[in-house]
Amino acid sequence: MTTHINPVLVESLVVSAVVLCVHAALWNQHSWCAVALLIQAFYVQHKWDRLLKSGGAVFQFRPAANSGIVPASMVMPLLGLVLRAKCASAGSVHLERFTMVVTVSGMVLALFLSLIALGITRPVPTNTCVVAGLSASAILYTAKQTLTVSEVIEVLEVLLIFVYLSLIVLYLLPRCFTPGEALLVVGGISLVVNQLVKRSLSWAEAKGGDPVHYLLPVLVVGSLLLGVVFALLFCFMESETWVSSLFFHTMTAVLGLGILMPWLALFIGRHPIMWLWDFVTFNRCRLGLVAYWAALCLAATCVVLHQNYQRRAGSKKHQASTVVRKYFHVIVVATFVPGLLYDRQLLHVASAGCLAIFIFLEYVRYFRIKPLGQPLRHLLTLFLDERDSGPLILTHIYLLLGMALPIWLFPGACAPKGTLPGAGGLVPYAGVLAVGVGDTAASVFGSTLGEIRWPGTKKTMEGTATSVLAQIIGVAVLLIFDVGVNLNGAYSWILGSVALVAMLEAYTSQIDNLLLPLYLLILLTL
Repeated sequence: MTTHINPVLVESLVVSAVVLCVHAALWNQHSWCAVALLIQAFYVQHKWDRLLKSGGAVFQFRPAANSGIVPASMVMPLLGLVLRAKCASAGSVHLERFTMVVTVSGMVLALFLSLIALGITRPVPTNTCVVAGLSASAILYTAKQTLTVSEVIEVLEVLLIFVYLSLIVLYLLPRCFTPGEALLVVGGISLVVNQLVKRSLSWAEAKGGDPVHYLLPVLVVGSLLLGVVFALLFCFMESETWVSSLFFHTMTAVLGLGILMPWLALFIGRHPIMWLWDFVTFNRCRLGLVAYWAALCLAATCVVLHQNYQRRAGSKKHQASTVVRKYFHVIVVATFVPGLLYDRQLLHVASAGCLAIFIFLEYVRYFRIKPLGQPLRHLLTLFLDERDSGPLILTHIYLLLGMALPIWLFPGACAPKGTLPGAGGLVPYAGVLAVGVGDTAASVFGSTLGEIRWPGTKKTMEGTATSVLAQIIGVAVLLIFDVGVNLNGAYSWILGSVALVAMLEAYTSQIDNLLLPLYLLILLTL
């Protein structure tokens, strides 16, 4: 007799285990609020899933996936909690206060999304409303007791930006996100936009800061502005003509050269192109890394062209297999590991620039901008899977984000000598381990050799076991090549963290390229 297990319940149990680990390690007012948020998110997720199945949701979300409220709601609060602990131990008061704002902002955004779900559910779920009200009261009371007035205003600003961006993104891009993925992506963008606006208004204090820290938010906000402007503009005009394409490229150049570069120059105190040239040519190691990455980029292009040649030579319905798609995971691992070993600052800048290029090329493909729009559309459709059900192709962008976010979020100012002791030394490698090594091994071995499936899913136990083993081997290899990693006997914690994230990969229907590195980062930072 086969036992039916609800995968959403197992996913929630795995997330609960992570929340309890954080709560047990930190044990403060905000960690209690995280537990309360988890309970209300669990209740609300059931209502969201019912809305999605009945077609009662206001927007069109990604089909064939649950709402993902529980795992997405906990990411930002837990990140804020673990980073706050590191900043507090390092004595960085400014960053400690900022991480508190991140924690409360994540909780408030999750509460707002829950309120929306409860408001459109019919009949109104009384018990869920009571649980959500109690947890919201506890969170708001704690925020009032621990945040200053200016920090409360900052949280409200993030919420306001989130509301407007959510309306724009979910209306213009139907079926691209689940509710949880929308919370995670739009919530992160809202926080970045708010911080960049705040720093711009006090540019005299921010002037002369590290250019590496300002490059990413300026590129993110610039890419967002470009997409919003042209999405609205091309509602009223045809985008596939040469005139529209010329206008697109002209406006992109105006935005980049006329707005973004002066904006970045305002922060760093010099011309961005001159700074970038000096930064890249600083030593031979950086030039060698750039040449190596260019070779890998050429290799990835060859893979895409070869697969499309096979499609033309064979069936028109030919789609790239799971093993072929994982070639790109291997290429990304080969890209990130040397950067992490030899020059993390260069990797930080390169990954931020690569994100901007990926987003720009996706705009070109989506709007069919000449001359590359139609060829890109033809080349990339070969690698689509069920997660790319909307108008945008986002899996390659998620893969880059999953690998790069641990590097961008690495609390260098809060870490002694640029690293964290124990398992924290592996924090920059969280994306490499969770996505590049673990997810790749689970997909390849699970799809080719796996026979015993986890109840309620298509994932196999052999794939999960291989994922854990591959990540442990990856840690052992890193210990050999990276002398800065000193685990201090934290082997059992690393094994438990990897196993928890592997179980989350087996049961989640959310974008694992984005979710898994963040949860592994949270556990390794404790």
